[in-house]
Amino acid sequence: MSVAYVVLTVVSALWVGFSGVSLARRAEFVTQPLVDYGVPRSWWGLLAFAKLAGAAGLLVGLAVPALGVAAAIGLILYFLGAVITNVRARSYKTVPFPLLYLAPVAVTLGLGLAA
Repeated sequence: MSVAYVVLTVVSALWVGFSGVSLARRAEFVTQPLVDYGVPRSWWGLLAFAKLAGAAGLLVGLAVPALGVAAAIGLILYFLGAVITNVRARSYKTVPFPLLYLAPVAVTLGLGLAA
C-alpha cells in the first residue's frame, strides 16, 4: 500500500464526508440545487447517509480492501447519478461540482486496484 494511496484515500473520504455532513446539516449551498432539480426532501437524509457511508467505507477499505473498492464504486455511481440529475435539469453550469467529488474517488479506486 503506497503512501499516495493512503493520503488520497483519506483526502477523498474527508472531501466526500464534508459533502455528506453539509447535506445532513441542510447547508443551503447543497440543498438549494436539490430543490431546483426537484429532488424530494424525503430523499435528502438517505443521500447524506450514502455519502457518509461511502466516506467511511473508503477509510475502512484501508484495512479491508474489498470494502474500499465497494465504497468507491458506490460513490462513483452516486456522483454519476448527480451528474445525470444536473444534465436532466439542464443545469450545465453545475455539472462540474459532482465531478469534483467523483474524480478523487475514481483515482483512489484506480490506485487501490493497481496496488
